[in-house]
Amino acid sequence: MNAAEAPKGDARTAGESERGWTFLTNHGHVLLCVSLSEPMTARELSLRVGITERSVQAILADLTGEGYLLKSKSGRRNVYTLNPDGRLRHPLEAGHTVGELIEALS
Repeated sequence: MNAAEAPKGDARTAGESERGWTFLTNHGHVLLCVSLSEPMTARELSLRVGITERSVQAILADLTGEGYLLKSKSGRRNVYTLNPDGRLRHPLEAGHTVGELIEALS
């Protein structure tokens, strides 16, 4: 089972410590869910990632604003798609793309 297929409403996974840290940030989790799943609403993303809907909306705005996600309309809904060519932000990973990260995690 990959990260996007984790049980809904249960962001905790095997190997997660009692302190609750994970290797990916919430931004990474949202990016992964958007890239691997059928289009989800902000509410569905929030349940999958385990954060508030408002936090998901802020993360989607960040990722869209920086060009990591592209936003389009489907009726009244926003649909987000991955821009696989976006460069990772930290200097240690700057030589890699979001597409490479997603490929490594899927």
